[in-house]
Order: sequence, then structure tokens, then C-alpha cells
Amino acid sequence: MATGKDIDRLLQQFLEEGIPGCALQIAQKGKTIYEGYTGYADVEKKTPVTKDSLFRLASMSKIPLYTTMMMLYERGRFLLTDPVSDYLPEWKESRKFVRKPNGELQTVPTEGPILISDVLSMKCGLPYCNTRALSDDQTVRSMQACMEPLWEKGHFTVQEHIAAMSKAVLAFEPGTHWIYGFSSEITAALIEVLADMPVDDAFQKFLFDPLGMDNTRSRYFGNAQERMVKLYAWDEERNLLPTALPFDDKHLPGQEHETGWARLFSTVNDYTKLMQMLANGGVYDGKRLMGRKTIDMMRTNGLNEIQLAELRRGDPFSAGYGYGYGVRTLIDRQQGDHNGSLGAFGWTGGFGTWCEADPAEGFSVVYMHNIMHKQLGEERFQHLRVRNVAYGCIE
Repeated sequence: MATGKDIDRLLQQFLEEGIPGCALQIAQKGKTIYEGYTGYADVEKKTPVTKDSLFRLASMSKIPLYTTMMMLYERGRFLLTDPVSDYLPEWKESRKFVRKPNGELQTVPTEGPILISDVLSMKCGLPYCNTRALSDDQTVRSMQACMEPLWEKGHFTVQEHIAAMSKAVLAFEPGTHWIYGFSSEITAALIEVLADMPVDDAFQKFLFDPLGMDNTRSRYFGNAQERMVKLYAWDEERNLLPTALPFDDKHLPGQEHETGWARLFSTVNDYTKLMQMLANGGVYDGKRLMGRKTIDMMRTNGLNEIQLAELRRGDPFSAGYGYGYGVRTLIDRQQGDHNGSLGAFGWTGGFGTWCEADPAEGFSVVYMHNIMHKQLGEERFQHLRVRNVAYGCIE
């Protein structure tokens, strides 16, 4: 059985491997099994990582996003079979790329609309498009053309973002393939319509206030900017280099800094509250926030064999996992080299955050560091070892 000393030793090993600092909390049925903070939030100033350190969640922001969406689902605000255009009229008509026998690409109308279920399961046909950098992907190029007026403007709301991108050409017929990307932006816009409030206010109402997540936001407040850990990258010799990132501008207050849906930042302890709620059937601190069966639906794999291959292609974190609504979900323990339970679910953030909830055990793990990794999977060394040791703590 793994112990706190084993975890301490592992986190120290991470520092020796070049991680500037990290934080980890393991909890089960409302009780903390392990909570640890190691290394520096600012290496140059020797500022330690503490329980108050804020980490950029990047794509791990998706779990609050899709949890809020599923809360609206169980309140009867929409059906998964509803076309997105019922709520975002700009999306009533869509076009897709098809390849002719001679290899030439052409655009044709889609056979059916994008459904909300397609959006929640990453099957809408749009990848990410975050920069003007020339892409070999025709769908990204189409998205870039749609974004150009907003980039020229310099700031834009969630709804402006969605309206502009509704003209982009999809990579495939909605629902037929899996591709990671713009589904989350569409989800944020849907939440704004369904909840009749800005997406950040919806997070606050449905999750952050009820859970006491006082340190999780998309915009800086109080001394939050000073508490954010410094972002680093590695040079060729694996030395740490402080890294400025335009992404952080999204956290600054003011309309002039809006660029669609701003990703979240949080502490390990704050995020553990969310993951414990999900791990314990929608209940946290004796209060029910969400139905257990809705969480079961959220974490049920909805991908066929072709789509599973698309999820796992080039992604070392997804071995053994399928995908539900906004989360990866474990469907094969042996294939995933996983000592947890089938149906355990979570996600990863691009700067090194990772989390998982295991409803079979009422168990959750939240790990955070912030490094700009050069390629997908560099943080695999940390995340999968944390996962294995954390599950080894269960009696």
C-alpha cells in the first residue's frame, strides 16, 4: 500500500526531473488522504508553492464547464438531441469538407444539424483555432478566415466568437468522428443562453458558490495575480525559462481583454471540492448539488471504435479510456495500465494539470504544475505516476 512518504518521495523526484513546483490533493468520501505542496511558485524569488498558489487550469477548465451544462440538462433546459441552432440560430446551416475520388476537397451541406450531444462529446467537427499561424488543416484555415475580423478588433465576447465561427466549414459530418477543440466554446455559449447569464456567472451560481470554491475564477480578483504561479518552459538542456503568455491576458478584468470564453485558474484544494462532489454522486459536505445518475451519464463512453482511435491517437493519457460528455472515462484497466475503477473519469490541462474522480470509491485526485510542454505527453511521467500512487493509497 502506498503511503504519504511514497508520495513525498515522488513529488521530490519531479523537482529533480525539472518541475519547478507542484501541488497534489487526494481525497476520499469527504476526507483528505494526502495534501502536499512542493517546490517553487517563482524559482527566481524562491517563493514556495503553498495551498494558496493559483494554477492555470487550461483545458481542465472543461470539467466545470461540462458539469454546469449537465446541471442545466437535469433541470430540463434542453435535450441532448436538440440541434444547437435551437439556441444559437447562426448554426442552423452548416457545411463540411468531403474528399472527391481524385483527392480534391470540396464543401457540401451537412446531412443533418449539429446536435447538443455532438458538442458535448467533441463530435461537432471543429478543432481549435487559436492563432493566425499557417495551418495545413483546411478546417483550421476556414476557422481562421472566420476569426480574422475578431482578431483585428482585438477583443470579443463568447457570443461574438460563436457567431463568427458558425460560418466555418466542418471537418466531417456532425456526430461521425471525434476531434478535440471548439466544442467547448459552443458549450460556453449554450450555457449563456440556457442559464440566461454570462458563463462566469453560471459557474458562480451552480458550482463555485455552493462548493465554496472561492479561489476559482477566470478573472483576477484581490491578490490573485500575485498568487498565480509563474509559467515556465524548458530549454534544450531542461533548464527552466520564465515564459510570458498572451493567454494570461484573458484573466485581466475589462472588456478590452475579452477573447471569448476565458479559461479558469484555481488552487488544488478548491478543485478538489468539485472532484469530490463528482466522485460522491453529486453530494459535497452533506449538500446535494447534482443527481448521481446525471454524473453516471456524463461519464459513460459514447465513442465507437473509430472514434476511440481518434481520441487515443498521439495521446498517451487516453490509453484505456473512452469519452463521455466533456470527460475521459476509463473503460479498460489493462489497456490503460490503471489501478483504479472502471468509470473513473477526469481530464488534463495543457500546462500540466490533471484530475480524476472515481465514484466507485468516492475518491478523487487533483495534481497541478504549470509548464509549457514542447509536445503532448511530456507530463505523462508525472501524471500517470501520481495516478498509480494515489490509487495505491485506497484501503
